[in-house]
Amino acid sequence: MEDLTRYQQRIDSMLERIRFEGKPENLYAPLNYLMDLGGKRMRPMLTLIACDMMHGDVGRAVLPAIGLEVFHNFTLMHDDIMDNAPLRRGQATVHEKWNVPNAILSGDLMLVKAYEFMMKSEGQARIKILETFGQTAAQVCEGQQMDMDLETMDQVRVEDYLKMIELKTAVLLACSLQVGALVAEANEADADLLYDFGIYMGMGFQLMDDVLDVFGDSEKVGKLPGGDILADKKTYLLLDALERGDATQKAELNKWMGVKTDPNKKIDAVKTIYKQLDCENRARSKAEEFFSKADHLLDAVTVEKERKQNLREYAQLLKNRIS
Repeated sequence: MEDLTRYQQRIDSMLERIRFEGKPENLYAPLNYLMDLGGKRMRPMLTLIACDMMHGDVGRAVLPAIGLEVFHNFTLMHDDIMDNAPLRRGQATVHEKWNVPNAILSGDLMLVKAYEFMMKSEGQARIKILETFGQTAAQVCEGQQMDMDLETMDQVRVEDYLKMIELKTAVLLACSLQVGALVAEANEADADLLYDFGIYMGMGFQLMDDVLDVFGDSEKVGKLPGGDILADKKTYLLLDALERGDATQKAELNKWMGVKTDPNKKIDAVKTIYKQLDCENRARSKAEEFFSKADHLLDAVTVEKERKQNLREYAQLLKNRIS
C-alpha cells in the first residue's frame, strides 16, 4: 500500500497538469483561479485511500478523484454567490473578482467538467460510479437549499440541522470513499460500509467545526471566533440552546438574532448562554458519537486490518485539525 504522502503527491501532480482552457477566456479562467486557491483535497484523498485499501489500482482512481474535487469546488463557487462571501481561502471569491453572472456560468461549466472526469472511470463499476455521483450531486443541492430554508424558518429542530449537514457536507465525503471502493471493484456490502463511514465522519467533522467556530483557538482554527454567531447561523449549538433553554435564555438568544451592532457584546452574550447550558460539551459528545459509529463501520469492512490503517490515520489527522 502507498502512504498518505504518496496519495497527496498523486493528487497534487494531477492538479498541476490540469488547466481548463477554451473561449471565451473569462468563462474558463475562474475554474483555474478557484482550483489554484488550494484546500485540504480531502475528497480525492479519501477516494485514493479507499481504492488502495480495497486492493484496487490507485492509478485508476485518480481521475474520478479529481472529478470529485472539481465538483466540490463548483459547490464552493455557487455557495459563495448565495452567501455573498467576499473571500475564499483569503482571496477574492470568483463573483467578486469577476461578477455574479460570470461566476454562475463558470460554476455551471465546472459541474460539466466534474462529470467529464467521472466519466473517465474505468472498469465494470463505471455505471455504478456515475449513478452514485449523480445521486450525490443532487443531494448536495438539496442540502444547500435546506441550509438556506433553515435560515428563514422560525422553528428549526436539531434533527433538521443534522439532516441538512448530512446532505450538504457528509454525502460527498461518503461518495468519495464509495467511488474509491467501486474503482477497486470491492463488493457492494463493503462499498456501502465505507459510504456510511463517510456519512458519520462528515457529520462529526461538521459538529466539531460548529464548536470551534465559537470556542476554538483562533490561531489554530485560522479565523476569529464567533463568526457563526455574528452571521446568525442556526448551528447545532444554537438549536440545542433554543430547545433546552428556559424562557429567559431563549428570549436572550432571540434578542440578538439579526443584531449587527456590538459584535463582541453579541458573541459574549450568546457564548454565556451556551456555557450555562453546556452546549459545547453536548456538541462534542454528539460528534464523538458519530465518530464512534464510523469506527465500528470500518471494523466491519471485510479487508485485512492493516489495510485499514491509512484511513484510520487520515481520519485521525482530520480530527486533530478540528479538536
